[in-house]
Amino acid sequence: MPRNFRLLEELERGEKGIGDGTVSYGMDDGDDIYMLSWTGSIIGPHNTVHECQIYQLKLFCDKDYPEKPPSVRFHSRINMTCVNHETGVREYTMEDLLTQLKKEMAGPHNRKLVQPPESTYF
Repeated sequence: MPRNFRLLEELERGEKGIGDGTVSYGMDDGDDIYMLSWTGSIIGPHNTVHECQIYQLKLFCDKDYPEKPPSVRFHSRINMTCVNHETGVREYTMEDLLTQLKKEMAGPHNRKLVQPPESTYF
């Protein structure tokens, strides 16, 4: 499937909300004809230190997407073993990445980690 068709399909899914609506994503700039820069959000899973937190992420799909996964960086500060504590960087596809990050928030190694203050950003 050509890159732009794939991204248009993902845009439609992301704007509707994924699953229970706790993961969503969309384009940073609706005028970006190359569909490079995206934002995503994850509402932290119940029964974890992430519960009721809204985490903002930045996603970038270069010209090689989807063959090459998007680069992803938490904009909101978070303490997780899979995220660089200095830069907030993590990489995968948008939907898979956001859904997997939400699952990892609920994982035993992340669910009780002390978190940075709410509304602090990288």
